[in-house]
Amino acid sequence: MNRIVSTLIAGFVALMLLSSTVFVVDQRKYAIVFALGEVKQVINQPGLHFKLPPPFQNVLYLDKRIMTIDSPDADRFITAEKMNILVDAFVKWRINDPRLYFVSFSGDESRARDRMSQIIKAALNDEITKRTVREVISGQRGKVMEAIRAKVIAEAKQIGVEIIDVRLKRVDYVEQINNSVYERMKAERVRVANELRSTGGAESEKVRADADKQRTVILAEAYREAEKIKGEGDAKASQIYADAFGRNPEFYKFYRSLEAYRASFKNKADVMLVDPNSDFFKYFKNSGASGGGAPAKK
Repeated sequence: MNRIVSTLIAGFVALMLLSSTVFVVDQRKYAIVFALGEVKQVINQPGLHFKLPPPFQNVLYLDKRIMTIDSPDADRFITAEKMNILVDAFVKWRINDPRLYFVSFSGDESRARDRMSQIIKAALNDEITKRTVREVISGQRGKVMEAIRAKVIAEAKQIGVEIIDVRLKRVDYVEQINNSVYERMKAERVRVANELRSTGGAESEKVRADADKQRTVILAEAYREAEKIKGEGDAKASQIYADAFGRNPEFYKFYRSLEAYRASFKNKADVMLVDPNSDFFKYFKNSGASGGGAPAKK
């Protein structure tokens, strides 16, 4: 019985020793094998591997997947024009040199993230302080990101990290100057609007003056043409009258007298004090004058 127990114990110990010498590397991990605290081997291929049992050799696993540093709060920076802005950036990175990464941070990912955040902030500060707000927001945003990426890649390479991408998510003014910026933008828009109104008013007055000028010219030309036609008509009528009355002057005098009588006696209430023997009543008294201009009244 004691022999069986001893055999089981020996088997169990052997199994434990065997299991401590075997380890599996996941395809998403790096494996670093240590021998008494010294890095002996870095394994980046997945599969079954062997080592000496502890404490002779130990294994540390590091994540080889792409990771993201995305701070919850935006950082404040000062531009070349001494204006405070808030910049929110994120970085995609991964471990590409496990040995150097371990030497730098002893495999502590939180320390690595803190170091990466410092590198990113320093790169942002170097680039933003050389540029204006307009350049950071729109004018040279691509150049800013390229410069930041180059600096971050160079710094990260020294700690065993590969930078996949660097992006600026948001660039905004700090709350203290937002109102002044909005007021300045509003004033600029009002100025442009007033300028457009002024230009429109000037154009309107110009068009109205031109229309009034054309109207005056058209009316003047029409009046001149009307007077010309009227003058030609009056001349022709006078010529016709002259030709007609020239054939019988006495009839012309009689016709003009009738016109005078008609104009003088329009109203029955009219009263005239005239000498009956005056020339005005010539054709009343002598309706049978030579020429037979008009029949005698009875």
